[in-house]
Amino acid sequence: MAPLPGAELVQRPLQLSRYLLRCCRQLPTKGIQEHYKHAVRQSFRVHSDEDNPERIQQIIQRAIEDADWIMNKYKKQN
Repeated sequence: MAPLPGAELVQRPLQLSRYLLRCCRQLPTKGIQEHYKHAVRQSFRVHSDEDNPERIQQIIQRAIEDADWIMNKYKKQN
């Protein structure tokens, strides 16, 4: 289960980055949103030189799973 509709359409790193930043907007407080936005941007930079398509798909899949976990974590706290 994905945190937001459209996760199944994410195929490229830029799409992933945009998707994750949209997820951040759903988080409860501005501080939490900024924390995760920073983490998304930093991860994008760290993996920007990745050129193995299989590895890129693994990173995308894992990022979506992590976003799902984070969204569920904050949903339960409310």
